[in-house]
Amino acid sequence: MMMYAQEEIKPYNHREAKSAQVERMFNHIAHSYDRLNHLLSWGIDRRWRKSTIKALAPHSPKTILDIATGTGDFALLAARMLKPDHIIGADISEGMMNVARQKTHQAGLDHVISFQKEDCTRLSFNNHTFDAVTVAYGVRNYDNLDEGLKEMLRVLKPGGRVAILELCSPRSFPMRQLFWLYSHIVMPAIGKLLSKDNRAYKYLPATMEVFPQGEEMKKIIARAGFENVKFKRFTFGLSTMYTASAPQNA
Repeated sequence: MMMYAQEEIKPYNHREAKSAQVERMFNHIAHSYDRLNHLLSWGIDRRWRKSTIKALAPHSPKTILDIATGTGDFALLAARMLKPDHIIGADISEGMMNVARQKTHQAGLDHVISFQKEDCTRLSFNNHTFDAVTVAYGVRNYDNLDEGLKEMLRVLKPGGRVAILELCSPRSFPMRQLFWLYSHIVMPAIGKLLSKDNRAYKYLPATMEVFPQGEEMKKIIARAGFENVKFKRFTFGLSTMYTASAPQNA
C-alpha cells in the first residue's frame, strides 16, 4: 500500500489520527463552509459540480452514494439533475451533515436524500449496492486514499460509475504563481476571519499542492481496480474531474 504526501498533512497536530482531526475541523467550520467555499472559488465551483453530474447523466444511476457529502451541495444538485430513486450522503462530520439535512428539508428532497456518518475507508454498505459513487472535494482528505478508492469499488454494482471532483494546484505559469499567492495569503486570511479557524484554511490549500493529479491520479484509480479511467481539467487546472467504471464481471 502506497503512502501519499497529502495523507501526512493534518489540520492541527502530528499526534492524533488525521481522520479525527478532519472530523473536528469540518465540525468547527460547518457554519461558514458554504459561504467560504463559494467566496473563495468565486462561485466557479458550482459549474464544476454541474459538469461532473452531467458526466453521470448518460448512465441514469438510480442509487447514488455521495461520499464526503459535506453540506450536501453535490447530493442536492445530483437529485435535481439526475432524478435518482435514492441518494445517500455519507460524511465523517455530523456538523456538516446537519447543515446538509436542513438544506435538503428546505428543498423538499427528504424522500430522495438521506445522510449517515461513515468512515470512507470502512463503509458500512454491502458489496454491489450503488449504481454510482461520487466524491466532490473530499478524496484529498482521506487518511488512506487507496483504501478509500477500493471501498468505492466494492460498493459499486458491476459496471457502476464513479465520479470524483477534486481541487488542484495549477502547474503552469503564471497560474501556478498566482494561485500560490492566493492560497497562501488570501485564502487563510479570509478563512480565519469568517470561520474563526486559523488552521483549516492553511490545511486545505496545503493538501491541494501535493495531491496527485492528472495522469498520476488516473493510474492510482486504475490500480484500485477501476476501468475506463478518464480525467478532465477545469479552469486552468484549478479542479479536475475523474470518471471510471467498475468491471462488469466484478
